[in-house]
Amino acid sequence: MWKARDFLREGDTLDVPSLDRLGRSLQGLIAILSGLRKRGVGFTSLHEALDTTTPGGHLVFDVFSAFAEFIRELIVQGANEGLDAARACGARLGRPPAMTEEQARHARDLLARPENTVTSTTTCPN
Repeated sequence: MWKARDFLREGDTLDVPSLDRLGRSLQGLIAILSGLRKRGVGFTSLHEALDTTTPGGHLVFDVFSAFAEFIRELIVQGANEGLDAARACGARLGRPPAMTEEQARHARDLLARPENTVTSTTTCPN
């Protein structure tokens, strides 16, 4: 697919049997088709009867693009609301700590001594 896209020139049309042969997600398809449009390359999908070289096909593509952007924004908004609600309930988000509080306190105590280095406190004596 990448070689075909590199070969296309302004005024050419990329024909595919179906949209799923071009990309794996709607966002990916939109990115690919936008890139083709910027280069002046048309696009047709035979199975979906989508032809961006016509005004109607161009309109359908624009509607798909707007719909995909809208869905993405809803997902981001929902995720942020969920994170805010979890924080409000006191949930700790992110990766769990690698050490317990006691282990961290012990490591700080060891490093506070001038004779200790990070290497000497983390290597096993055996």
